[in-house]
Amino acid sequence: MSLLITAIILTKNEEEHIIKCIKSVAFCDEILVINDNSTDGTIEAINKLDNKKVRVISYPLNDNFSQSRNFGLQKAQNDWVLFIDSDEQIPEALAFEISNTLSNWTNKMENEYNGFFIRRFDFLWGKELRYGESGIKLLRLARKNAGKWIGKVHEKWKIKGKVGLLKNSIVHYPHETIGQFLREINFYTDVRAQELYGQNIKAHWWSIIIYPISKFILNYIFKRGFLDGIHGLIFAIAMSFHSFLVRSKLWLL
Repeated sequence: MSLLITAIILTKNEEEHIIKCIKSVAFCDEILVINDNSTDGTIEAINKLDNKKVRVISYPLNDNFSQSRNFGLQKAQNDWVLFIDSDEQIPEALAFEISNTLSNWTNKMENEYNGFFIRRFDFLWGKELRYGESGIKLLRLARKNAGKWIGKVHEKWKIKGKVGLLKNSIVHYPHETIGQFLREINFYTDVRAQELYGQNIKAHWWSIIIYPISKFILNYIFKRGFLDGIHGLIFAIAMSFHSFLVRSKLWLL
């Protein structure tokens, strides 16, 4: 028996990426685009596709990614949901694996899975990164009613039941320029610092130093980011800067 899949895409001003993203999930039975007040040509580009599977719903982010993702879950019409960001793509091998996995349950044990982790590799500044923070496992495919998303930023999908891991990976195209990275990281760290502040978590002076250094050592040395060359070095430094900004902004709060 074929199991129907809804793809959910969060987007804002992603005119350059949204069409490739939508086309990569064409194997899904429904495609929901949750639009956060885009002001560029994102919606016009989607309309030109004239794809009856695609449904655009306006919903403001309000600095809460989980809220937007849970809204998408409520609107999804199918048993299984695949979350993908507008700067990500599902390669053909992963699309086939997802369709095959959900369409051909072969025994009771397989049917007990409520979700699947999928690895994501970053394609950054013309190079695919294979180490450091690239290749992380993300829970992106699950039954609609298995759970909900939590956390305003760096959110996680918390579901009940058994979770598997798919073999193929999502491709991620983040931060096409250093300037874009700095703008985005400023937004994300604002939201994260506010979230930690709301949880009564405090930043001490030493954490502003220790957290970024530890993150760099973890990503560049222990997770072998150095094997990605200069791209891996820049990415490791950037992620450490992210950690520095979160703790610094939290301390200021």
